[in-house]
Amino acid sequence: MQSGGGTAAALLAEIVRAHPRVADVNLSVGRPPQMEVDGRLQPLAGHPPLGPEDTARLARELIGDVPRLWQDLEESGSCDCAFAAESGARFRVNVFKAGGHLGIVLRLLPSEVPSFESLGLPPVLQQATASPNGLVLVTGATGSGKSTTLAALIDQVNRTRAVHIVTLEDPIEFRHVHRCATINQRELGRDFTTFAAGLRAALRQAPKIILVGEIRDRETVEIALKAAETGHLVLSTMHTIDAGQTINRIVGMFDAAEQRVVRTRLADVLRLVVGQRLLPRQGGGRVAVLEVLGNSLPVRELIVQGERPDRTFYDVIRDGARAGWQTFDQHIARLYRDGVIGEEVAFTYCSDRSALRRAVDEIKGARGEATSDLGELEMERPTRRK
Repeated sequence: MQSGGGTAAALLAEIVRAHPRVADVNLSVGRPPQMEVDGRLQPLAGHPPLGPEDTARLARELIGDVPRLWQDLEESGSCDCAFAAESGARFRVNVFKAGGHLGIVLRLLPSEVPSFESLGLPPVLQQATASPNGLVLVTGATGSGKSTTLAALIDQVNRTRAVHIVTLEDPIEFRHVHRCATINQRELGRDFTTFAAGLRAALRQAPKIILVGEIRDRETVEIALKAAETGHLVLSTMHTIDAGQTINRIVGMFDAAEQRVVRTRLADVLRLVVGQRLLPRQGGGRVAVLEVLGNSLPVRELIVQGERPDRTFYDVIRDGARAGWQTFDQHIARLYRDGVIGEEVAFTYCSDRSALRRAVDEIKGARGEATSDLGELEMERPTRRK
């Protein structure tokens, strides 16, 4: 991690002072420094637009003298690192090429590891971390809080179990201290070359739990499955929008002739898939919405045989409330009922509009409010996110 007190550090300190709820900082040519607050970009008051020389100078300070990062930037067009200001604020940094210039996006990292309770995570997630082996996946778009959830899960284990945990991260976002568990955090590029290589090496480091920052390719999937099959609990993330797409993405990384075997292996080791979305909260701020899929005989059958028009992962999750599972729409409906989010936001972020419409109408009916027109409901077709 780079640290410093120069131009970038001073700018970031000013931004954090001006907007304590800032999530991301966007430094783009032709725009003044911008902050994303509650999902909306806004300029830093009193600053002129940045020129190419400004973003290049800031990039040099943030990247520092690390040849690997400059090589990544040159060869792939972007690089990832972390930056710590003298104030103690920590940022995850992505520097990228855009139109022949450099752009920078920084994510402000929490100063402390979030607790399981502070995030309000469902109890079923805690049960998953108690499993002696298997695969737990946290999915969602960039910035949906996947790393934060994984950090809370690791912290939960750290406080309750005397086990060895190895993490493979790009970059390290949350610093864990040894409590009950012993945690060795390794960073891509500094401590290992690829996630697949780091995961392969981790199998020789006697961990009970392995955290893989992201599953990106077939090789990493293969080693993660092997690790889960040989007595390790593997936690990781994927950039997928829901449980069904997650299963299909993993299977799709393999040739058609191999997919049947992969489906069977995945059905045996999968313990939990947690999907995340961040929604605008009424009155400001954002709230996390979770989809939770566990493992059961119907789930294993769907993984092995694939979804059918009359039976999908969405259907199985919807029917798994007793096991602590929930669809995005079920969670969204509860947040709407409790006044956390508004109706427009609920329908903007839902997976199945007709299912959510029925739930919202039930809530309105219980309140004595007018519900949807019957004809409108009959004509409305299910629209699930793809």
